[in-house]
Amino acid sequence: MKRGQSGRIRIIIPIILVGLIGGGIWAWRHLSGAESTDDAQVDSHVYPVNARVGGTIAEVKVAENQVVEAGAVLIRIDDRDFKNALSKAEADLRVEQAGVNEARTEVPITSSETGGRLARSEASLLQARSGVETAQKEFEVAQSRMILATTRSAEVQTTLSKATKDLDRMKTLIAKDEISQQQYDAAVSAYDAAKTAVDSAKAGIVEAQSNAASAQAKVSQARSAVAVAQSDVEAAQTGPQEVVQTQAKVSTAEARVVQSRSAIEQARTNVDYTIIRAPVAGMVTRKNAEMGQVVQSGQPLLAIVPLREVWVTANFKETQLKDIRTGQAAEVHVDAYGGTTFKGHVDSISAATGARFSLFPAENASGNFVKVVQRVPVKVVLDAAADTDRVLRPGMSVVVKVITKPKS
Repeated sequence: MKRGQSGRIRIIIPIILVGLIGGGIWAWRHLSGAESTDDAQVDSHVYPVNARVGGTIAEVKVAENQVVEAGAVLIRIDDRDFKNALSKAEADLRVEQAGVNEARTEVPITSSETGGRLARSEASLLQARSGVETAQKEFEVAQSRMILATTRSAEVQTTLSKATKDLDRMKTLIAKDEISQQQYDAAVSAYDAAKTAVDSAKAGIVEAQSNAASAQAKVSQARSAVAVAQSDVEAAQTGPQEVVQTQAKVSTAEARVVQSRSAIEQARTNVDYTIIRAPVAGMVTRKNAEMGQVVQSGQPLLAIVPLREVWVTANFKETQLKDIRTGQAAEVHVDAYGGTTFKGHVDSISAATGARFSLFPAENASGNFVKVVQRVPVKVVLDAAADTDRVLRPGMSVVVKVITKPKS
């Protein structure tokens, strides 16, 4: 063999080998009818059990890794304070209900009293105004009588003055015997009559003045009565507002009743919360509760893992998803049990890659982009009879193989 041919053969043989290896890999990837990954683990729901109310733990009825049924009592919190609060809330409700009954009773009473009081006040106002008119008329009559008495007094005073002068003249004449005794006596009688008339007129003036003052007082009293009656009418006219206020008291009392009932419901709920039950059937884990421990509302006490609801999360490369579809059969090989195989099927494919949900997702727009094959979580659900013994635990490493093409 020539040296040139030998050199070409040494070059061609590696090329052929590389082509064969590459073709074998391509055929295995695309013609084998399955995709597999060892980046997979068992998953499950983890139901946290937290304290709904604060208090002292009186009893813990479960142990770590104990299997419990849904609704089973796990922990009891001392409920005495909550029962006392419930009793107080029930007593408050009775008090508020009594307040509602009392307020409702006041509404018709207030309405009735308002109408009667307004009618009485208006009648009193009319009577008071009539009294003013009457007193005013009496005052006018008294003033007229006082004027007449004053005029009469002036007249009799003039007569007295004339009688006095006549008597003085008669005294002089009778002393000289120029008049008769009869004439003198007549002058004396006229003087006495005039003086009596003056005294009577003065007494009439005093009486008229007293009557006028009394009539004036009656006018003032009548006017005061009118003012009082007018005030009563104005007060009675506010009756509708009082009715509204009374009805508002009823509404307020009813609202307090609603608040009291809500407080009772909350107190009852708190009493119920002192008994902590299992939300689902499963195994107790992460138990962090001991008898006598004081806990706060929302504090984690334990968790329950329902082993009947396990599935597998397989993180396939994005280049492997071409032929993977929902419903395809899958085989799950569990490392913990020497590669024991469990049957299942593809339930769903995640809406995003795992990197997208990481704490610091990649920022390809930063300018430092390096293409990396991403992995997409695929949920594989085990068949009903695959894990009857409940041996799978969340977090176990597994190898998942998805049958993309059925065997011919």
